[in-house]
Amino acid sequence: MNRNRLPRWINSLVDLIADAPMSPIGRIAARRLGAAAPAGSVAVTEFDDKPIRVLITPMNYSGQGRAWARALEDADASISARNMAVDVPGGFSFDADLVVPVGTYHNGVEWQRRQFDAASRATHVLIEAEEPPFGRMLSRSVVAQAAALQDRGVDVAYLAHGTDVRLPSRHMSDNPWSHYGDPTVYAPRAEVLAARNIRLLEASGRPLFVSTPDLLDHLPSASWCPVVVDPARWATERPRDATGPLRVAHVPSVSTVKGTQLILPALEKLAAEGAIDLQLIQGVPSADMPAVFAAADVVVDQVRIGSYGVAACEAMAAGCIVVGHVSPRVREEVERRTGRALPVVESDPLSVETTLRGLAALSDRSGIRAAGIDFVHHVHDGRMAAAVLRNEWIEPRARSEQEGDAHASRD
Repeated sequence: MNRNRLPRWINSLVDLIADAPMSPIGRIAARRLGAAAPAGSVAVTEFDDKPIRVLITPMNYSGQGRAWARALEDADASISARNMAVDVPGGFSFDADLVVPVGTYHNGVEWQRRQFDAASRATHVLIEAEEPPFGRMLSRSVVAQAAALQDRGVDVAYLAHGTDVRLPSRHMSDNPWSHYGDPTVYAPRAEVLAARNIRLLEASGRPLFVSTPDLLDHLPSASWCPVVVDPARWATERPRDATGPLRVAHVPSVSTVKGTQLILPALEKLAAEGAIDLQLIQGVPSADMPAVFAAADVVVDQVRIGSYGVAACEAMAAGCIVVGHVSPRVREEVERRTGRALPVVESDPLSVETTLRGLAALSDRSGIRAAGIDFVHHVHDGRMAAAVLRNEWIEPRARSEQEGDAHASRD
């Protein structure tokens, strides 16, 4: 449904229902998500017996909740970190420590209470994308649920993933290729939600994180917690550059956001000439993506957002050259924080054909590939993400508690 084609009063009604999840219509909508599983049949989070216990919940976009949890455990033996994810039918399948059926998450009062008790045994809870950890508990209010955890002595922080805080008005003013200007995207609702979430986060007084560096433009008080990929999972042996067509892959997971329709004519033109061997990758499970990237020389990622994310990191880790549009400000921010230049080859929709012709003409592309692999190893293998979470959130509390214990002993 293209909401831009609907009358204003219908859009207002749709938004009103969405903003009132506990209203009679909101309750009916929630029931359509499915009934809760039988009481006691869905597990809750369990931690190892460690001094620091961290829960990351409830979205796990691109498997990042679990990846950050493993990164924390790898970095510090005193941490037991777990993630929880809602199982959304038809979505991509990513591993999680706990997967909860969407009907149980929204409508399972018994599970919500048990999961709240389990989360209360954490020392730290990181809430993703401003979504409530316990479904419709406490009127589905993420603020109320966070406050309830804090009342139990849990240290709460928030992590924004993207659309939840990316203001369309700012994005369009900074980026002429912004997907929010696409006629199929209903930007007014996205603007309202992003502005609302930013207000929530800024008023929370809690540590804030973002998963991609461009989001610092929208939430400058946050810290960048880089996305995490496992370099070993994606590593592949590559032969020397062949003389045949450049093997180009494009993964239009969300084609409007990626800019597929803007670059497809150029890609198809190059493929028809025999300059590239084009593969459009759709519907491939996450577990099969390493083989996809291993068979590509170049991955054209996205040309509209002005940043980069998990897919670009996975492709670079696999030794692919990644082509995409990354704004100068994001490149400067990445280099300032990491000491390394971002090795994504710059291209916008107008220049993608020229960029690919240039790459195809290179007799040796090994230097670009090596730079991508090195960048992922140093920035996105989990060590930097774990350091950010520990330094900006976890360890300050631990130091505060130690100082409090020392003060009490002196008294």
